[in-house]
Formats: sequence, C-alpha cells, structure tokens
Amino acid sequence: MKKALVATAALALGTFLSTGAWADIVIATAGPMTGQYASFGAQMKAGAEQAVEDINAAGGVLGEKLVLEIGDDACDPKQAVAVANQLASKGIKLMAGHFCSGSSIPASAVYTEEGIIQISPASTNPKFTDERPGEGIFRVCGRDDQQGQVAGAFLAEKFGDKNIAILHDKSAYGKGLADETKKYMNEAGKQEKLYEAYTAGEKDYTALVSKLKSEGINIVYIGGYHTEAGLILRQMRDQGMDAIIVSGDALVTDEFWTITGPAGEGTLMTFSPDPRKNPDAAAVVEEFRKKNIEPEGYVLYTYAAIQAWADAVKAAGTTDTEKVTAELDKGTFKTVLGNLSFDDKGDVTLPGYVFYVWKDGKYDYLN
Repeated sequence: MKKALVATAALALGTFLSTGAWADIVIATAGPMTGQYASFGAQMKAGAEQAVEDINAAGGVLGEKLVLEIGDDACDPKQAVAVANQLASKGIKLMAGHFCSGSSIPASAVYTEEGIIQISPASTNPKFTDERPGEGIFRVCGRDDQQGQVAGAFLAEKFGDKNIAILHDKSAYGKGLADETKKYMNEAGKQEKLYEAYTAGEKDYTALVSKLKSEGINIVYIGGYHTEAGLILRQMRDQGMDAIIVSGDALVTDEFWTITGPAGEGTLMTFSPDPRKNPDAAAVVEEFRKKNIEPEGYVLYTYAAIQAWADAVKAAGTTDTEKVTAELDKGTFKTVLGNLSFDDKGDVTLPGYVFYVWKDGKYDYLN
C-alpha cells in the first residue's frame, strides 16, 4: 500500500512538474541574425525581446509567461526552412518573422503544416500573402506593389526629364520591388534608360558604375539592401558621379550611413510612416532609448506583430491556432504602429508608403 501511494504521488508530482514546464508559451522571431543583413536581425531581436518583456511584466498571456526563441536564417531560403522546422520542434505558437521575403515565403509552408501562426514584420513581396499556404499567415508591413506604386509615380513626376536606371539584386524582395517600381513608372509615362541586375554580397561594383556613368544616368533606383546600395553609392562618388540613389525600405538602418558616410546625403527611400513618431509608441520608444537602443526600421514592427498576436490570444481565450487566426481576421488591435487589422489575405490595413531622405546621418520625412 505504501509503495503504491509513493508511486502514485511520484507520478502526480512528475505530471505537475511536466505541466509546469509546459506552462510557458513559446514564441519566436527569425531573421538575419548573422551575415551582411544582420543589422535587420538585430532590429527584430530588439523588438521581440522588448515586447516579451513588456507583456510578461503586465501579467503575460492568459496568465502564462512568454518565452522567446531566436532563429538565424541569414536571409537564406534553405536555412530559413531549416530554422522553421527547428523552431516548430520547440512548440512555438507564433513566428514573428522572417525578415527577407525569400525566407518568409518558403518558411510559411512549414508554419502552416505545423499549425503555427506567422506574422512577418518586414516581408513585403506580394506573393507572401497572395499565395499563402494557409490562413495563419499575416504581415504587419506593407507590400512591394504598394511601395512600387508610390516610388514609380514619384520618379516619373519628379525626375521625368532625367536618365533613370533601375537596378536589382535578383532576390525575391529586390527584384520584386524594382519590377513594381518600373511598372508604375512606365505607366506614368516615364521609361528607364537602363535596367540591370547585380550580385548581392560583392565588394566591387566599379564595372556597373562605369556603365551607369557611360549612359549618363542621373537617378539610380535600387531594388535591394543597404549594404550593396551603400557600396554602389560610394563607388559612384569615387568615379565622379553625382547621381541620386532612390531605394526602398531596406535602407532603414543606421548602418547605411556607416557604409556611405557623408556620401549618403540626399539619398531617398520609401518606408511606412515612422512608428517612432506615433504617440501610442512614445512610452515604448522611451524604454528602448533608456537601453541605448534606437527603435529604427523594423524594431517596432516586430514589437507590434507580437502585440497583435497576444491580444488575439486573449480574445480567443486560448493559443489554439484556428481560434487565434479567427480573432486576427476579425479584430482591430492597438499597437505601437497604431490601430491595425488584417484583410482577407492577411495584409495589414495601415497607412501606405511615404518618402524619406537621408540627412546628417539620419533618415526623416522628405518635405
């Protein structure tokens, strides 16, 4: 009898301890934590860590603590799929990622199969939601067809009398954005003089710059990331070119200026309205700055992705994927980006893209 009671007590204790270990809700973010785009991974990590800290300080989600896992995909599609499978095995309920569209798109198939909600803070390629494999795939950023429409119309209106080159880095993001910008610029009546691809990760773009110079290019639109855009700009200046660089949201990192120095002055880019200027984000922005973290770029987008999911879980009363997805589909969520909701594709309903200019080492709205 004593042995039976001890065994029963041991089993109950083991079940209690196991249940306690499982009580935490595991979520994740994944992006380029290493590699040439690691500054964006750092933005996502900072945003996710602060969101988890703030939500836990307010009592957690459904009385349980959030635990954050970090995945490094280096913006590589194959690595992204491996990371997605690895994090799925850890029982994550949310993926607040990935960053690059080329990573988010293949990884979304894994999350759908494993019943995990994915909310990307930064993947802008239309295919991410247009061809999503399941209903639990969302994004809190805009789309390249929206961004390209703004950029294309701007180029046609402001630089209609200039020689424009459109460049891209062959990536899902870079080529997608360049092609959308080209399409809308052409529709507005302006034809580019040059359309070229370049290889990301190279250090020497002098041959490309020489071609731009020989064609008399005044405006260079770049569908790609800040690292290559910064190098191309510097090498243009080295060859005596004063052409203006115009690009997209992959320039929203202070690292761009670190690469260009004063040569970056006057560079133009599109990005959504700066969430740091949103009154609803003031307290959170202050918390970041107390930690010497500037919440630039996609820091607050990652924070908002976790906010929206946490509120949907609370509304659903469970972390069950189908029920939380239903809440995300129908709810309006108060976040650091403002009040947001999702359409039937999983795209966010927020204000669109605006133009920024780099000046004195920072980017701000173009007047």
